[in-house]
Amino acid sequence: MSETRILVVDDEYLIRWTLQKNLEKAGYGVLLAETGEDALQKISEEAPDLVLLDINLPGMDGFEVLEKAFQIDQNFIPIMITAFEDVDRVVRAIKLGAFDYIAKPFDFNRVRLSIDKALETHRLKREVRHLRQERKGQSGFSNIIVASPEMRKILEMTEKVASTDAATVLIQGESGTGKEMIAQTVHDLSKRSNMPLVALNCPGVAEHLLENELCGHEKGAYTDANVLKKGLLEVADGGALFLDEIGDMSQGMQAKILRLIEQKTFRRMGGVKDVHVDVRIIAATNKDLRKLMAEGRFREDLFYRINIVTLRIPALRERRDDILPLAKHFVDKYNRDFHKMVRKMSKEVEHFFMVYDWPGNVRELKNVIERAMILGEGDSLLLEHLPMEIVYGNQEQIMTGLNLPQEGISMEKLEESLVRKALMMTCGNQTKSAMLLGISRDSLRYRMQKFGIETTRA
Repeated sequence: MSETRILVVDDEYLIRWTLQKNLEKAGYGVLLAETGEDALQKISEEAPDLVLLDINLPGMDGFEVLEKAFQIDQNFIPIMITAFEDVDRVVRAIKLGAFDYIAKPFDFNRVRLSIDKALETHRLKREVRHLRQERKGQSGFSNIIVASPEMRKILEMTEKVASTDAATVLIQGESGTGKEMIAQTVHDLSKRSNMPLVALNCPGVAEHLLENELCGHEKGAYTDANVLKKGLLEVADGGALFLDEIGDMSQGMQAKILRLIEQKTFRRMGGVKDVHVDVRIIAATNKDLRKLMAEGRFREDLFYRINIVTLRIPALRERRDDILPLAKHFVDKYNRDFHKMVRKMSKEVEHFFMVYDWPGNVRELKNVIERAMILGEGDSLLLEHLPMEIVYGNQEQIMTGLNLPQEGISMEKLEESLVRKALMMTCGNQTKSAMLLGISRDSLRYRMQKFGIETTRA
């Protein structure tokens, strides 16, 4: 964990000196300020975790410092120091955001108790905020739908990985397979689950901004850097950092991530001091890192450092037992979201879902269901609600897989067989059958009459 830093603001040298010695002995990092102006500068440049702030300062008093300090940094914890235990002053300090107040002369044990209580309260609030916003009450495997043996094995491995505190975890899989969900599960089942999992989509951030996003910057690091900014690494301290699509990260940032993994330190942009953090790295990629490594686009040392524990998420076409359970899960989700009452999928829909290759994986299936739920009416999901690429994409796959026998075939018998098959799949629905065959309804009726096929359903 990074060292907790406390800023002591008091115009009396003896008080500053006494607090500094006692706080450093207790294991805290200490910053000192004699005036309000000096305190604001320290808060801007150093971003302390907690501030012991005297109310009676020369010039700008503690109340004014507190108001202006919150405009610079909303995250520090203020504890006020007062020479007079005046109720009105105490009430005003609390209203302005102070956590506690300490009256002079004070016993350091009282100071230490207040600091410990403030830090613990702040930590608990951070955990509650994280649980509400990020996890939304869900954890573990509760939001993962699996039926296939392939994914059951992955979840077993995920549970084993989560039970350890391995510094790095690598998740591989095509886009849309659910790598981020597995990363969240690894975190939820780990002993770090009460701290944040901070996610960064590497290709979603411009290369020249990536270092600033991860490491933050010191005041004055560049033209518009007016205040110190903590990066995602510090936000994730004690928890985990999820680097999505790490294969798209520049080699310069790869070197910084390698240093972080090995030494648990980094430097803010423009900084000269190392910042220590305890962060688990969970990386994901849809690319072949070994190929990138051979091409000189991914560092070999980083690859072997993050490849200690690897989870490979199979594509949806490799685990077809999951397709229909996932589809039904998404139907239930969009029933709730769109206030609909879809109760079933037609047999034709289920058939095409099962034979389609889903190049976009689970994400594509989710989008197809969402579209169908928006366009459809009634209590059933029907073939006409599906996008054409689901139907015609399957036709292309079927035609590609056809083999012409040595003895030849009868085109007329093949045509008749396809017409009968289409009518059987659609329960005699001529409109849907014509769509499956890529012909007009009149052309279908002509062929039905030609082959003597009868059906009572339009």
